[in-house]
Amino acid sequence: MDVRAHIVVSGIVQGVGYRYFVMNHAKRMQLTGWVRNLPGGDVEIEVEGPRGLIESLISELKTGNQWAVVREVRVNWKRWTGQYSDFDIRF
Repeated sequence: MDVRAHIVVSGIVQGVGYRYFVMNHAKRMQLTGWVRNLPGGDVEIEVEGPRGLIESLISELKTGNQWAVVREVRVNWKRWTGQYSDFDIRF
């Protein structure tokens, strides 16, 4: 079943390649949506696809790349809309 998840990741996740880490994992899993930095230092993600794959992505987000220090991952599940055709970084 396809769903949407709005995710906010807190910690040392800006300036360490975390958005590219998220994008690469999401694309490899064929998920759609976007990732962007928030002014307060968090990273925001909107992702759509099969719930199981999004849950796998969330597991990766909790670890992060080698330079990130993830403190918290907050997830809000939503209804799938199908509005995205790819996964990209928003600036």
